[in-house]
Amino acid sequence: MSQLQFMLAGSLEKVLPKQAPTPLKSSILSGLWGETLSFQLAYHCEGQGNYRFHLKLSSPLNEKIRIRKVELVPAAYPCHAEWDDDYLTTEPGLLPDLLRPLDPNESIKAVPAQWRALWLDIKLDEGMTEPEYPVTVSVQDLQGAELWSATLMIRPIPVQLPEQKLLHTEWMHTDCLVDYYKVPAFSEEHWRILDQFIASAADHGINMLLTPVFTPPLDTVIGGERTTVQLVDVIKNGDQYEFDFSKLGRWIGLCRKHGITNLEIAHLFTQWGAEFAPKIIASVNGTEQRIFGWDTPATGEAYKAFLHSFLPELKAYLKEQNILEHTWFHISDEPHENQKGTYAAAKAVVKDLLADCRVIDALSSFELYQEGVVEKPVPCNDHIQPFLDAGVPNLWTYYCTAQQLKVSNRFMSMPSSRNRILGTQLYLYHIEGFLHWGFNFYNNQYSIKAIDPFLVTDAGEAFPSGDPFLVYPAPDGSAYDSIRGMVFKEALYDLRALECLESLKGRETVERLINEGVQGTITFDQYPKGPEYLISLREKINREIAASL
Repeated sequence: MSQLQFMLAGSLEKVLPKQAPTPLKSSILSGLWGETLSFQLAYHCEGQGNYRFHLKLSSPLNEKIRIRKVELVPAAYPCHAEWDDDYLTTEPGLLPDLLRPLDPNESIKAVPAQWRALWLDIKLDEGMTEPEYPVTVSVQDLQGAELWSATLMIRPIPVQLPEQKLLHTEWMHTDCLVDYYKVPAFSEEHWRILDQFIASAADHGINMLLTPVFTPPLDTVIGGERTTVQLVDVIKNGDQYEFDFSKLGRWIGLCRKHGITNLEIAHLFTQWGAEFAPKIIASVNGTEQRIFGWDTPATGEAYKAFLHSFLPELKAYLKEQNILEHTWFHISDEPHENQKGTYAAAKAVVKDLLADCRVIDALSSFELYQEGVVEKPVPCNDHIQPFLDAGVPNLWTYYCTAQQLKVSNRFMSMPSSRNRILGTQLYLYHIEGFLHWGFNFYNNQYSIKAIDPFLVTDAGEAFPSGDPFLVYPAPDGSAYDSIRGMVFKEALYDLRALECLESLKGRETVERLINEGVQGTITFDQYPKGPEYLISLREKINREIAASL
């Protein structure tokens, strides 16, 4: 006979199949209006056979509670060859990540000898004016008999979460949606899918979107091509060019529809040294042709002439759309010491053209910054300290596959607390922006071929599982969420709550609460590990905000 076990767990708990989770320690969850509060129902089955049950909710908030199943996904490449002691596992296997919507009438299967979980969340809003709302979670067998129940109290703090100040971009790979869904680029079906993925991006706190005026020259094997996604139509008449910005206008409209107010123009030169032009397609004598690419030197006269024609017209169009002041340009991604010459040469091609624009690039070499190679750097979070020590103003940061030791990141093999601590760090160090390369990268490394993200989560054993993408492509063209996505949203909620309290009681009070009970100084590579610190900090912040009312 099957024996079932149930418990409520917090959002920072990853329920691993072979390890009993830590139960939720508090029966009260609090947050500001505008936050989404999450918790989990963990369940375990012992004995023969497969046992099914129904989840039932009883609460005044029933209509606002979303239920999703936490599904295991393959993590064949959980980490690189070096790791620290803050990983859940370094072994390949199956890890909880995908959040798949659950039909309210669907029965849930308890898999023998495994812990599994359901993810429940509630978005707090201004209509929640009561001090507390009970949420009773009960489990029933298929005949309706109750097997277990527990009650949580949801405590809305009647203060609106302030608008996000942090500039936040996670690169949306438009071509990956073309390839996965097998639709023509910028067909009506592609636009419908883009609408849903941009909505998901905005829901994740993304307020700056990578904009493929031309196919972004990112993670592309030298000499190879990614699927063409080009928002600007080009007509080449001899040595002259005409540009049609109609698709770009539609893209801007979608961004505005979902509250995304900043554009990030795709890099103007290739990755790994800015030596070549990106792939650009044009209509030449009525025929679509590739006019630039890996065979086009970045500083050659042909591409220079093109940029001198294109960039002024692009800027004029963006100004007409009242978005130029919120547009960011890139030269090339993360130049290294041996690439500074080619990067500087490419930058010189457009320096005057972009003199009145925002230009930003990933750069983790402080020495190259000192040399003026990049004026607006985005250092990774394990190389940021020299930039902080030098007082570089309005600093950004990022992490990706290489940030595997000591610092915050969101690999599937890492605990969720390591994901969420970033919000507090961004607040402490006045960080202006955060960048990540993979909102939905569904290719293998170098984009040699497309992958199925439900089966391959590591770009073909290239990057730790979870690094290439944050959301999964749903059958209907929408984006399925992940545990990592929900927890990163919590990091951004923390940041905004800290800013809220600062507006009420001053920064000194906030920093005192952050550092309370902490040994040493919180930096990007030294911080309290585990969920307890983060949970306790938010409880203190929430109490202080509530006391200010």
